[in-house]
Amino acid sequence: MLPVQASRKGLYMGLVAERAAAEHGDQLIILDHDLDLLPEAGRRMTFAQLAEHIDDMAARLHAAGIGRSEHVAIHKSNGFDINILSCAVSRIGAVPVQLSPALDAESVVALLRRLGRPYLITDTAKLDGPFADVPLDEITSEVIIVAGSRPGTVSLVDLAGAPRQEPVVPHPDLPALMTHTSGTTGLPKLVVHSARTLHGRYRPQAKLFDMIRERETVALHVSYVHSRMPLALAVLLPRGNRMVVMNDATPEKAARLWAETRPGFIESHPNSFMEWEALVDHPLKPLANVKYFSTTFDAIHPSTMHKLLHATERSSPIFYQIYGQSETGPLVGRAFTRETALSADGRCQGYAFPGDTKFKLVSRNGKEVTRDNPGYIDVQAAGRALGYFGERERYDAQVHGGWWRGMDLGYRTEEGCLHLLDREVDTIPGIHSTLEIEDTVLSRLEELTELVVVPGPDEEPVPVLCTRDDLPLDRERWKAATTEWPQLAEPVQMKLTELPRTATMKVQRIELAARLRRRAVGRAS
Repeated sequence: MLPVQASRKGLYMGLVAERAAAEHGDQLIILDHDLDLLPEAGRRMTFAQLAEHIDDMAARLHAAGIGRSEHVAIHKSNGFDINILSCAVSRIGAVPVQLSPALDAESVVALLRRLGRPYLITDTAKLDGPFADVPLDEITSEVIIVAGSRPGTVSLVDLAGAPRQEPVVPHPDLPALMTHTSGTTGLPKLVVHSARTLHGRYRPQAKLFDMIRERETVALHVSYVHSRMPLALAVLLPRGNRMVVMNDATPEKAARLWAETRPGFIESHPNSFMEWEALVDHPLKPLANVKYFSTTFDAIHPSTMHKLLHATERSSPIFYQIYGQSETGPLVGRAFTRETALSADGRCQGYAFPGDTKFKLVSRNGKEVTRDNPGYIDVQAAGRALGYFGERERYDAQVHGGWWRGMDLGYRTEEGCLHLLDREVDTIPGIHSTLEIEDTVLSRLEELTELVVVPGPDEEPVPVLCTRDDLPLDRERWKAATTEWPQLAEPVQMKLTELPRTATMKVQRIELAARLRRRAVGRAS
């Protein structure tokens, strides 16, 4: 395999839209939501208008006192304006710190303290809600709100007309962006990216789009605070792809939006694709024009890929599954077709990207790494982040001789394919792979919309499931579908909205297990 080489270029978020607008200025971005930052902008903007908004907000932020290398936390209600603000912060040489709107106030305060009095961009909904009793003046340099007015804050509305600034292009190895880990194991870690590492993440994603000859309309439903979103803009804007950017993954709303915009490429989280299985037989045929599906956030169930691939009327559609981590970006990938999706092993994540990533398996016990004795997945990637802000030792503990150990467990097949079984922290005694069980049972029971196996109060494997329309589970069908796992405890049924999730819609397994323990204690008392 080709050696992994660091990027010779940097990816500068504040310049992407401006450069793309020079060639594709009239191309459209279609939104399914209004922007708190720019309510007058409406739900359609051209690439040229996007570039103008970024330049305008960069001027206003500079006028608010933000200078080069300053940390600027962005924590506001969900919307594409998070990315407009992040690009604007980058454009004046400061470091955007993208904090999920879904983070609780306690976690946000802890991260703000870790940053050491950063600037904070937020909105009145956050100030009047979760931050109502938080002494923000003690932990931030300044609070900037996107609209309206509140005592002790600076409103971007009042800074309209601020003098435009020349864009700043820092050294490619300086911090350029901070995102955070998913938070599935406690307080999220702040992941530090540079322009060079961002370009390292860009490379394999750009190669994927280079293989797509058609200029498809791309529908995106991904977390605005994940590093994937600025990279999606960096890939799509220069290529002139029309974009549909979505806040709302509700199947009926997605159906109406896609029936109108007819995307040829859809990218989202695996759990959103599971929800969209309901659109397979929708009378509006919202999936009819989709040629490509893509997910980069987690493993996806084969049955989901199979259903969606058969819902499109395009010839030879493809489902791209890409496995990666917050710290590394995309690592391995694989394409599935109508013929291969359903029969695929759901644990198969794919192959490394030559020249950009590589992986190896490391034994945990000195024995050969196999399916029955999975090992640590160690990786090298051109997009590996610089570190965790304020937690250098924690980051360094996962670096082993130049390889990054993300604490996922798996094995390599004879064909060189990486198979992911579980995260080490999610393993349950007596269970080979919780993910494997979930894949298999979901393919057998069409009525399930989610299934997660977590340790119960006594470390027993407890299946937590959701059903379509929240109908009661058919216990006889459940028994027939799970007969080879007699060690499973009685299933616990929940509504899909009750499951704790991260910003990228992953189920927070540790939190879910904790809730089961608290429930058991409550019953006992």
